[in-house]
Parts: sequence; structure tokens; C-alpha cells
Amino acid sequence: MIIDNWSLWKRRILSKQLLRSGTSIGANVREAEHAQSKADFIHKLSISLKEANETEYWLDLLFETKFLTEEEFQSIKYKIIELLKLLTSIINTSKNK
Repeated sequence: MIIDNWSLWKRRILSKQLLRSGTSIGANVREAEHAQSKADFIHKLSISLKEANETEYWLDLLFETKFLTEEEFQSIKYKIIELLKLLTSIINTSKNK
């Protein structure tokens, strides 16, 4: 019983971290849409990139601790990697203009 409660607690903590960082990505992208300057735009997308990287970390941790199935993990992992690539590309393009 104690192990089950401990496992549930860990899962809840890790899931909350994933939710927090994952939703922060979108919130910062939304803020970037109304940036006051090019530098502000890049800054807000850079925060999104950091949050996406953190989201990937929590996702990996959830998988390594067996809280996600292989199928769940691969589906989300693919999407976060694509998002990391997209944000990196937008940031680099914006810096070079």
C-alpha cells in the first residue's frame, strides 16, 4: 500500500511538471505573437524553446520510470522534437533578419 501511494505521488508530481512546462510553451508562443519588438519576439520564443526542452526532460523521465507506455512516449516524443526544431528554426531565422 505504501509503495502504491508513493508511486502515485511520484506520477502526480512528474505529470504536473510535464503539464506546467508543456502549457508554458504555448503561453509564450502566444505572447510572442504580440511582442513589442523583434528582440521581445525572439526572447519569448526562446523561453518557449527552454520550456519545450524541459518538457522533453519530464517526458523522458516519465517513460524511464515506466509511467508511460512505449506508444504514448513515442507519440509525444515525436511531437516535442518537431516543436523543438520548429522553434529553433524560427528563432534562428528571426535573428538573421
